[in-house]
Amino acid sequence: MSYRDDLRPWAIFRRLPSGENVCVARLRTRSDADAYTSILRQGGGKFEVVFDLPQPHSVTQG
Repeated sequence: MSYRDDLRPWAIFRRLPSGENVCVARLRTRSDADAYTSILRQGGGKFEVVFDLPQPHSVTQG
């Protein structure tokens, strides 16, 4: 996960019929993600808003 992704922890995933999930957008606030999801749902499809916690960055010593 990049620094930019760390700044945008709310993700919108599209649920495909094959069972695969695709990240459509990443946003800073839950309210922004909910608003964008409602617009996406007007076009059809299944979308889900999730809080995607950033993984700790590993530090290599050498």
